[in-house]
Amino acid sequence: MATEVIMPKVDMDMETGKISAWHVAEGEAVAKGAALFDIETDKAAMEVEAPATGTLRHVIAKIDDVIAVGRPLGWIYAEGEEVPEEPPVTVQAKAPTASPPQNPTAPAGNPAPLSETVADIKTTDTIRATPAARKLAREQRLDLSTVTGTGPRSRIQRDDIEGHNATLTQQPSAGWQPEAGPLAVSRTGTGTDAPVVLIHGFSGDAMGWRPLEQALLGAGREFIRIELPSHGKSPRRHVSDFAKLARMVVQAFDDLGHESAHVVGHSLGGAVASALTDIRSRRVATLGLIAPAGLGAEIEGDVLLGLARATRTASLAPWLKRLAATDDAISEDFARAAMNARSDPELRAAQLDLANILFPDGTQSFDIRPALSRIEVPVSVIWGRADRILPWRQALQLPGHAALHLLPDVGHIPHIEQPETVAKLLIRLFKQAEN
Repeated sequence: MATEVIMPKVDMDMETGKISAWHVAEGEAVAKGAALFDIETDKAAMEVEAPATGTLRHVIAKIDDVIAVGRPLGWIYAEGEEVPEEPPVTVQAKAPTASPPQNPTAPAGNPAPLSETVADIKTTDTIRATPAARKLAREQRLDLSTVTGTGPRSRIQRDDIEGHNATLTQQPSAGWQPEAGPLAVSRTGTGTDAPVVLIHGFSGDAMGWRPLEQALLGAGREFIRIELPSHGKSPRRHVSDFAKLARMVVQAFDDLGHESAHVVGHSLGGAVASALTDIRSRRVATLGLIAPAGLGAEIEGDVLLGLARATRTASLAPWLKRLAATDDAISEDFARAAMNARSDPELRAAQLDLANILFPDGTQSFDIRPALSRIEVPVSVIWGRADRILPWRQALQLPGHAALHLLPDVGHIPHIEQPETVAKLLIRLFKQAEN
């Protein structure tokens, strides 16, 4: 009998999940335990494994559909098993804790039609919207008629609500227009071992990794730098929340095509690297985090805004100096090069909006602890005891399997302040997966 693929429950509060990607197309073969699809919730994004070996058929959930926990998404038929024209009739939610949307016109006790869950949810005014979008609109007292839907048949999705609100909040700042296109990726070095994927922090770019790369030159590896949206050479792309940011970087990582890589992230890039590793755990050998964001609410928000607003070297340099343990660690040449990379006013405006979304009121709005608790690959965290942006004591929130290295007299940028020390710690980490 065909094996039903259902929306899993990945946390206690989860009622629905959004399909963000299918790794197997309908009609393709899949092995039990292989990556089947990705889901997103308000708290997590993760990869879901195939529950059986066979061929995927009758897929009724598409990308961006929001599905209740326990609802069917498709069926896997074993080799030689007859495939009927219609999918099996199993629309009842299997998880008793799930709360699938109900059809108000259906008789009491009958389940809502499957189309109400995976296709169009209509109201009396014929506006199409997913349950998650309706819930968010109610919470924000937003008139759905003012929102443009981007889903199938113009259905309004949660991202449309968030994007609508973000557009409203962007209007006062103006000065920039979102762009399309993939994130910028650059490469240096060669080697037969797994490459090192580097993800920089807020207001940084690929050039910030140069000191660490120089220290790692003898490691014989390829270095691949992914630049965050609205940073470096990446397009100015609108980011509605941390999950959206992580999804963009996951796409860039997928496009690399590597079966295995060591992932290293700094600050905001460390939080993104954690989400990436959680979602693509099969393809990440180790995770290196340098002063990662997402382990507590506290952050020096004034520095983030100062970096984003600075329009000349003289106004940027004082904020850059706060990144290191001592002011003299940041030279005038360093500040001038950083300002040259930030000369585009639209880029600065886009970064300012990103800071307001991810760090509202000078607070970290996302939490990577659930993701780190699920990660099983070797994890090393490197933090400066003199960090003036993120307090190193947030590292006490790390799960027990993560190794912690605290560097004295080092600030928020250990890979620039003490690149040789960081390189030695990372090489030790890489060897854990390769020995």
